[in-house]
Amino acid sequence: MAKIQRSKLYVGCLLFSVALNLYFFINLHLIRGKWSNYQLSWSLQAAAEAEAVAAVSCSGHGRAYLDGLFVDGKPICECNSCFGGPDCSQFSDGCVADADSGDPVFLEPFWMQHAASSALVVAGWHRMSYVFDDQSFISHELEKHIRKLHSIAKNAVTSGKYIVFGAGSTQLLSAAVYALSPENSSSPAKVVASVPYYPMYELQTDFFNSVSFKFEGDASLWRNHTSDSTKNVIEFVTAPNNPDGKLNKPTLQGPSVKTIHDHAYFWPHFTAIPAPADEDLMTFTISKLTGHAGSRFGWALVKDEAVYQRMVRYMTFSEMGVSRDAQLRALKLLKVVLEEGDGKEIFEFAYQTMRKRWERLSQVISTSKRFSIQEILPQFCTFFQKVRGPSPAYAWLKCEREEEEDCGAVLKEANIIGREGSMFAAGNRHVRLSLLRTDDDFELLLRRINTLVSEQDRSKTM
Repeated sequence: MAKIQRSKLYVGCLLFSVALNLYFFINLHLIRGKWSNYQLSWSLQAAAEAEAVAAVSCSGHGRAYLDGLFVDGKPICECNSCFGGPDCSQFSDGCVADADSGDPVFLEPFWMQHAASSALVVAGWHRMSYVFDDQSFISHELEKHIRKLHSIAKNAVTSGKYIVFGAGSTQLLSAAVYALSPENSSSPAKVVASVPYYPMYELQTDFFNSVSFKFEGDASLWRNHTSDSTKNVIEFVTAPNNPDGKLNKPTLQGPSVKTIHDHAYFWPHFTAIPAPADEDLMTFTISKLTGHAGSRFGWALVKDEAVYQRMVRYMTFSEMGVSRDAQLRALKLLKVVLEEGDGKEIFEFAYQTMRKRWERLSQVISTSKRFSIQEILPQFCTFFQKVRGPSPAYAWLKCEREEEEDCGAVLKEANIIGREGSMFAAGNRHVRLSLLRTDDDFELLLRRINTLVSEQDRSKTM
């Protein structure tokens, strides 16, 4: 038996070696076709290392990474939730269905299909300086691709606007609050948002504890106040909204009200695009566009030059700009997005994935009187040029029974973890369920929801 196992291992290693050499032989010829006078040298080892780690079998329920753990020189699988063992093949049936995180790894299969075009090898001496040649912190080639991307996605007007880069939209939101707050004022700006709102608006504003701004909660509470009390107000307007997917509009109006439009999810795979957004200050993130949340890259489109300069100052003092490596990876990813059918391929793939998940979950919930989820009506999308159904990033689940005021507790009893409504200032009768995670995560969530609804039906018959 031991000889047979060693023989299988030898054959497996031999086949992998042949495949790897064939891959490089083919690709070297392809590269020479594009760069006829160029031959690879130092990058071969880096490419071989990346290929070898990517080829590690984790049973389709995990991945090995170049920066992951190695044992005896071999990479170890990092398993999806509820899977374990050396190759992630062991499923733990009693584990928790985790629908809390907004980690957008549902796009991983798309990037595996585009492994060659999205791969990136970086020289050890790449961008060692603090700045680019023009003494800025921004890649102008990346800026050019971002403007082209919005034109193709039809989700934002970039003409006449400056672009600021940030470490994800999180940092940009903070920079925007700083930039819109009054300088040398005796009273801080009031920062508000419509309930339910993304928790980071409050958490981040409170964390920095600035004398220039203070979080004041629900925007609707200030709607009927006097003009004096609504001076120096900054309103977060989120479209689509996190957690319920609504295309929010500003709640407050007036010359002293300033708005930050958070468009992290304003992409054709999460919502219909009724028209390009054209607000004075808009933030976007690559996390929800390509799924690369770990790269920590986002950008803001800013109309007013003074606001732009203040945001740049914030970024300069806090980070000396965004990592040059993150900018390079973002550029590589956007090139793939733009070259593959002018964005149609990734948006179609992502939309179909999210639409099917939403439809399957909606079908189960529709049979229950105990639970409900938000209603999102079909709408015409200028990108797809048709009326399309909902495909939100999250389900905003509500427990309808009067006695079940803590919906999160109800779900936890069924081995489901979501994000409680109180985190969004909406009360705990609601729970946000993420639909963005792996297929493994979604299938387990759906199975547990199915069980909950079935138990309800059984209790009725009894």
